Amino acid sequence: MITVPVPLVPQGYDVLVGDGARHRLAEVLPAGVGRVAVVTQAGIGVEVDPGREHQVFEMPDGEDAKSLATVEDLCRQWARWGLTRADAVVAVGGGIVTDTAGFAAACYHRGVPVVHVATTLLGQIDAAIGGKTGVNLPEGKNLVGAFWQPAAVLCDTEVLATLPPREYRSGLGELAKYHFLGGGDLDALPLDERVAACVAIKAEVVAGDEREGGRRAILNYGHTLAHAIEIAGHHDLRHGEAVAVGLVFAGELAHRLGRIDADAVAEHRRVVSAYDLPDALPPGLATAELIELMGRDKKALHGLTFVLDGPDGVESVTGVDRSVIADAIDAVRTPDDPQTGRPT
Repeated sequence: MITVPVPLVPQGYDVLVGDGARHRLAEVLPAGVGRVAVVTQAGIGVEVDPGREHQVFEMPDGEDAKSLATVEDLCRQWARWGLTRADAVVAVGGGIVTDTAGFAAACYHRGVPVVHVATTLLGQIDAAIGGKTGVNLPEGKNLVGAFWQPAAVLCDTEVLATLPPREYRSGLGELAKYHFLGGGDLDALPLDERVAACVAIKAEVVAGDEREGGRRAILNYGHTLAHAIEIAGHHDLRHGEAVAVGLVFAGELAHRLGRIDADAVAEHRRVVSAYDLPDALPPGLATAELIELMGRDKKALHGLTFVLDGPDGVESVTGVDRSVIADAIDAVRTPDDPQTGRPT
């Protein structure tokens, strides 16, 4: 078992990575917790034992379940059960579950402890780590949420073997991101070490910028276009698949701004392709709509903001001309995809 600390002030927590990590749940719950509300989805099929009185609350499947309606439903069920601040929430699932249950825990009674048992690769290396919780609106991804740090995170690599191939591949999209954030040749590591290496990178960034006031934005590398693809494409691509396209786009945009050379762009495409991930937009997505959606991104404090590679590493960049953005979008289209809605 590998333990990765998240050294926050005043209170950090540990992330446990390894085969069977979920069985450590009872020992990582905060001291004195009375009862536990276990939030999961019917199709996940991972059972946990908190070692005390608990009840399972199922939320719907799919990205549409990541909504304010689901948060209200969970909180009302907890209220009827009598959940208090002396109790805790345990989220068992992928990013949809940990984001939604974590936000509900942050809101209920103005905050009850939460522990995440991440059951997907994407959840283990990204969504469950760092305390960002939230839900979607029709207007965009993760526009309503809170920073609510978990008491602990359990990344059980044993359960990854049960994931559908496409779900596992979606996690590889987030893993590919860490290649450009100091992870190096991650695919040369055994699975447990690979997951722990990603967690350690995220933990270091989060510890220095818990509430995304600056450097933490680099963890959104590839996500600006990815979130736009998800909304415009009605989630036909999984999150990690969209991130993979977003990584290639970020490389193309950085190249057009003179921040990286052609070899670095080729490296973005090589990493994405090595994980058998898409490197091109789904056909028919309008450039104008994608740019509009990118403008709603949470990083966009002063106009369109991108996280891009460069001579000093990955960092936030503002003031990019829309025609340059459109050219970079063209660079991630398939040859048979007609340009749609290009801004003039």
